[in-house]
Formats: sequence, structure tokens, C-alpha cells
Amino acid sequence: MIAACEGPESGPIGVSAIGAPPRLVNPNLNPLDAGGAFLTDAVAQGLVRFDANGEIEPALAQSWIVSDDGLRYTFRIRRVEWAGGGGRVTAEQVASRLRAAVSRASRNRLKPVLGTIDSVVAMTDEVLEISLRGPRPNLLQLLAQPELAILLGGRGTGPYQLEAVRPGLVRLALPRGEEEDEPAPDRPDLFLRGERSSLAVARFAAEETELVVGGTIGDLPIVRAADVPDNRLSIDPARGVLGLAFVSTVGPLGDPAVRRALSMAVDRDGLVQAFAVPGMEARPTLVPRGIEEMPRPTLPDWAGGSLPMRRQAAATAIAALAAPLRIRVAMPDAPGYRILFARLRRDWRLIGVEAERVPERAAAELRLVDEIAPTLLASWYLRRFTCDASPVCDATADEALDAARGALALRDRQNELAKADGILTGLTPFIPLATPVRWSLVSPRLTGFRPNPFARHPAGTLIAEE
Repeated sequence: MIAACEGPESGPIGVSAIGAPPRLVNPNLNPLDAGGAFLTDAVAQGLVRFDANGEIEPALAQSWIVSDDGLRYTFRIRRVEWAGGGGRVTAEQVASRLRAAVSRASRNRLKPVLGTIDSVVAMTDEVLEISLRGPRPNLLQLLAQPELAILLGGRGTGPYQLEAVRPGLVRLALPRGEEEDEPAPDRPDLFLRGERSSLAVARFAAEETELVVGGTIGDLPIVRAADVPDNRLSIDPARGVLGLAFVSTVGPLGDPAVRRALSMAVDRDGLVQAFAVPGMEARPTLVPRGIEEMPRPTLPDWAGGSLPMRRQAAATAIAALAAPLRIRVAMPDAPGYRILFARLRRDWRLIGVEAERVPERAAAELRLVDEIAPTLLASWYLRRFTCDASPVCDATADEALDAARGALALRDRQNELAKADGILTGLTPFIPLATPVRWSLVSPRLTGFRPNPFARHPAGTLIAEE
């Protein structure tokens, strides 16, 4: 419909998000997939937001001040109204939504790293203050995520307004002035749909859409098999986790030596070479390199050995079990993930372990985790393995993470995080494999599109301002 009515360089922008049909949900109750995150980011602002490069810029907050000790962030709310005539936004409304995100009942994806927030208080109708237990230089990166966008009764503050077109397709339009029939030419409307990756890629190849977002390593073989020019594929330099989480500690997997054997037997370098994605790196550590608060993540004790030596040691540990080890690995049914599993199954078969791939929500011993980090914090990686989040944990590591959360000096925080990292690495609560992959397909018309570390591509930045 869009392609038939408009030329390639004008008119609405067609966007396909890989996943379910886009809809606004409460991120404190439900996770956001690619379509939900793109939609939320377009129609509901947080205090701050990401620009095209992943840098922080003002949104609901027109300005902010950080105290010298880094424990208080004071935001001044700009004058803006809720969509649909809901009246002016107040600091108390914003504070209430942020308090809900960190509340005991919240299931917000960011909640584990929001524990440093001590209070959120509206000082006046236009000013709110966030007080922290310990300094967090990267707090603004969290506040810019769509999970912390401010919604009230299903309404946001723009910049786009949501209009349903038909099931599975929504229109994102800029508000039109009383004397304006169309939005500004450099900010066209968008048509957003959610769909499976094969259909999204085919639609882009047929030039029916101009942007595909939400691609993972699972969908990457579909792009490479399609008739899409190489220069249309954009890879974000994102960080996060791509690996396997242990679902329980019942049976042989309750033994750290068995978990260690499964991890040390994996040929991570071969896995990365098989996918041949620029920037993708093999990773044996729980926390990636390059995080300021943990410049040297703990390497597992086997990391310095050759792959044949590691596999021999792993086979010895597995041979000591009373019965053959069979494990189920839960992951989505996508071609890239099937390639990943095939390599894991081969690696484990060499040490005497048989593996079976099962659907992502089925009962299993291991479950694939493929997530992008919302901020450059070591705690985001390590808090996945606290005793209230993981069956493989240690109370002493939890204590170190709690001490790091309240540490006032960076050196003290680094020491506590390193302590927790060392303990957890010895337990092997997770099998890290590599850096995660996020890709998009981008039309040349979208001159403002930029790859960035958070894989966030706001609707309003897709076409660069002249």
C-alpha cells in the first residue's frame, strides 16, 4: 500500500520489527520485544532519550543537575501534555511511574540494576529528584531505555501519536498544527508492523519497507540467503550476553565440575568464525572486557589451555559420572540458533555428552540467553546470578554485590564487583559464548540511521536533519 502510493524518497516510512504485532504494554508487567520497544520509544518519552548515535539527550527533562558526590540527580520537567488531551505532565506523575518500576511487584527488565535508587521525589510540579545509594555515572543510560518511558493510562507524550490501521499494523504520526495538513517533510509518518523474520526480510527485499529492526543471530542466515545488497545490512556494536543459563541444579548439573566441563569443551572461536559477523567476539567470561568498573573480568581457570587439553579434561570429568549425561537445551527455532546448537552438540558429543534442542519454553536443563546490555555496568551481568535470580549462586557473592551497590568510591565498588565475579566464575553459573548480534536492514533513504552500542534506533532520527 505504501510503496504503491508514494515515491521511494518521500511519503511514510515502512518499518518491520521482527516479533509480535506492535502494541503498547506496561514494561513493569511485560517484557518489550523489538516492535514494542520501537513503538514505546516513539510515543512515550523518558526523562532522557538516546539520539541516533546512542548518546543521551533531553526528553521529558529539559535539563538536569548531578550533585558533586553523584548521589542526587535533579531534573526539571519541560512543559508538555499527555497525548489525547490528558493535561500537563507533572513531576509527581513521572516520579510515580519510576517508583513503580523499582517496586517489589515490578517485573521490569531493568529492575535488578535499579536497586541503587533510594528515592524518587517530586520537589515541585516541575522538578523531581532521584537519590542514589551509591554513585552511578551510567544512570542516564538506564533512564533512556524504553522500559523507563513514562506512560499514564496507556498514553505517552510523543513525539509521535499512535493510530491503529489494521491488526498488526500501526501508524506513527507527528501531531499536525491547526493550519498544517502534513508533518514536516523531514519527519514523515511511519507504518510499523511486527512479523516473522523471513517475511520482514522478503518485504524489505521487495522494497515494500525501508527498515527492519530487531534482527538477532538466529535470523541472520535468512538475510544472507535473501537478495539483499550487503550495504543494506547494519550491525550494531552492541554488548550483552549470548550464552546458556542453567535452569536447575538437580542431578549432575548440581556439580560445578560438570558445569565447568560443559563450558570448557565449547569451541568459541570456531563458533564465531562460523557466523563471520564483524565485531562478534568469543567470550569465556561472565563480564565482557572494556567495562570501566571492572577493567579485568575474571577468566575461568581453563581459559589458558588449548582446546584439545580442555576437552580431554572435560571428558575425564564427564566419564566420572555414574550414568551418561543427556541435556536439553531450550532455544528459539530459528536457523542461526540451529547452527549454534549443532556446534554445541558436536562439541559436547566429543566429551561424552548428548544434547537435545527443545522449544524455548519447554522443560530443559539449559536455556539460551541472547540479550543486549542496557548500560555499561558490570552489575547488569553479575546480578543475573544472585540467589533470587539463578539456581546457581553464592550468598557471599550476593553480599559483595550488595556492598558494591552502596559503595561511594569507585575503587571500593570495583573491588566488591571483582570479588563477586571471582566467586561466580568458580561456580560456572552460566556458559558464556560470544558477544550478541543485533542487525537491521536499512534503506539509503534513512540518512539518519546510525549503528550504536544499545541497538536503539528512534523513529525521529531515521532521516537526518539538513
